[in-house]
Amino acid sequence: MKKTMHIAAQYLATAAISFIDHKDDDSHTNLGWRNHTLETHKFPNGDTLGLNYETFSLEWTHHNGNKEYHILNETTHLEVVDWISETSKNNGINKTYNYSLHYDLPYDEITNTIRFKLTNQKDLNVLISNRDLAQNVISSVLKSNNYKSLIRIWPHHFDTGAFININQTLSIGLGMSIPDSLIDDFYFYISGYNGQDPIDIELSNSINKETYYNNGWQGFANSISELEEHAAIDFCQIAINTYLNSIK
Repeated sequence: MKKTMHIAAQYLATAAISFIDHKDDDSHTNLGWRNHTLETHKFPNGDTLGLNYETFSLEWTHHNGNKEYHILNETTHLEVVDWISETSKNNGINKTYNYSLHYDLPYDEITNTIRFKLTNQKDLNVLISNRDLAQNVISSVLKSNNYKSLIRIWPHHFDTGAFININQTLSIGLGMSIPDSLIDDFYFYISGYNGQDPIDIELSNSINKETYYNNGWQGFANSISELEEHAAIDFCQIAINTYLNSIK
């Protein structure tokens, strides 16, 4: 279901691209996580579009809290596109909905006849737990350090992340990634930057060197299968402290 939900999230991204004013950093496309549902930023009319993991459905939420639903199970791509288009028009959005992405996904091309299937509810429940864990861990780390950042899910890489500007020479990216070429599992990551450049650090014995990567991507990463919530918080904090101690 990981692939299915990643693809389904693109309806939210394309709705944001279609309806919300463009921002250079693409932040108009990123998503929140609330009540086991991905959700867009507000559209010009105050509505949002969500992807509910519990019901495997799209949710059009009106500014007054009322909702319209579109169940994804056994629904084709074209049917979803038509539903979003009609629902947006019916709710006073004058901009046209287009399913068009400016980035590539690591999947085959989405055709009109592709049909969504709920193959395993248990897999969906695991994905819910992973997103909840990410939200809780990142929130705790931000709060304990008095850092300010939104926690958002980026539809391209589908990671839950936050970004903190510590000072003029250090910024830190913190989040949870879906499985990729770095680690074949969901994993927490922490990376440090000076402007756009990754920061090179010298590792001490205070952190497990096996969790530090510097081949292509530089930073700390650890599979969530090896971390419960408190251990994940500790892992993130130690990595952040390592970057803080690297500042000269």
